[in-house]
Amino acid sequence: MRRFLASLALFSLLASTSPLDAQTSTPPPDSTPAPPPLFTRGDAYLAAGFLAAAALLAPLDRPIARELQDPSVQTNDFLGGTADVFRLLGLPGTVLIGGTLYLVGCFGDLPTSADIGLHTTEATLLALALTAPLKGLIGRARPDTGHGPGDFELGRGFQQGDDFQALPSGHTTAAFAAAAALAAEAAHHSPGASRYVAPLGFTAAALVGFSRMYENRHWATDVTFGAAVGTFSGLKVARYHHSHPDNPIDRWLLPAAILPDPRGGLAAAWALPAP
Repeated sequence: MRRFLASLALFSLLASTSPLDAQTSTPPPDSTPAPPPLFTRGDAYLAAGFLAAAALLAPLDRPIARELQDPSVQTNDFLGGTADVFRLLGLPGTVLIGGTLYLVGCFGDLPTSADIGLHTTEATLLALALTAPLKGLIGRARPDTGHGPGDFELGRGFQQGDDFQALPSGHTTAAFAAAAALAAEAAHHSPGASRYVAPLGFTAAALVGFSRMYENRHWATDVTFGAAVGTFSGLKVARYHHSHPDNPIDRWLLPAAILPDPRGGLAAAWALPAP
């Protein structure tokens, strides 16, 4: 159990210390520089950190799985309940929460909420879109199939289905994408809040990864790679939207104004792009 807790802290800390400042830097008022690049040197360092974490955890895949499947751990009601809650938070929770924030923002005259909800949902969907083909292509067996952590076969996930789609973890990918986007949005809208939002968000995402290992559906390295894909998806979506404020997605999906409805109340109005 100590091995698992150390690994959980490792990639949670790694993601929560990602270069969020680079996502939200603003130029001096009198200058109009080109938008910052989508990928920076800080991203390379972050990628190297995730690869190093995966390399460190690879020999521990089987020991961590063995510890988490110990009968004394599996019969622990608190751990079992925690795993259930955070599995649902990973999927469908991240999509439902982001979508709800977006709709509340659109129709409740809360533009910041709409912005955060849209970009968080977009980051989650992007991460899942990247994860799905990787799962099928890599073809890694899940722990509960009885195969070992080194059982890979190119393309097997497409042919033999879910039992051979372990890498990367989709729930973890979604959770880290939402956490990274939320942390970046907090840094953009309320920099003071980001020091609390980022650790809380990434800790919750790490617990989603725990739930997948506890339920014997993923190896520790599946979770680590899912955390990497999700973190990059969240950071890139936030960086792109806030360095390109006139991008088509925001113009189509974020309301330009909240106007009185003829029947009473308020309605969202969109300024659609010119044809």
